[in-house]
Amino acid sequence: AIDYGCKKNIFKLFNDNGFKITVVPCNSSFDEIIKYEPDGIFLSNGPGDPLATSKYSKAIIKKFIDINLPIFGICLGHQLLGIALGAKTKKMHHGHHGVNQPVKNVSANSIEITSQNHGFMIDEKSLPKFLKITHTSLFDGVIQGIEHIKLPFFSVQYHPESSPGPHDSRYLFKKFKNLITKRKENA
Repeated sequence: AIDYGCKKNIFKLFNDNGFKITVVPCNSSFDEIIKYEPDGIFLSNGPGDPLATSKYSKAIIKKFIDINLPIFGICLGHQLLGIALGAKTKKMHHGHHGVNQPVKNVSANSIEITSQNHGFMIDEKSLPKFLKITHTSLFDGVIQGIEHIKLPFFSVQYHPESSPGPHDSRYLFKKFKNLITKRKENA
């Protein structure tokens, strides 16, 4: 887990889902992180401007992309993954803040109630063709989730770890575990 300002409950949920977690500071190098022999990389939430943060994180995230290591990002981690994959971010006129934010899960054609706290978003016009939108805001259509169409990378803008708050999106931790398991089985 690369810690850009992670919430404690995320680590609890990873533990609850059987993960062994090593947390590294956001300024860790690729070589420092790879020494831990990670099966997957988690890009945490955090405060700040994703473009500014990407100045030191983008090259490292790209190296994990290049070796097809499963990647899961939440909030800032979602934006950083998008940037590393070639998308752009922009500041929102009005951010999304608070609980009970309805999000459409495009893949499952269902609605999830989420908790959100962000003022930046991935610009849909900049999304590369190899990324698909998996979740959208029912309030304003803003991208709330992306996924690579072939490779094991996905992220969400909202907070599936919210506590207290809606738990509709907790399945994402199992999804990440399944990507890691699948990669290990095919190795």
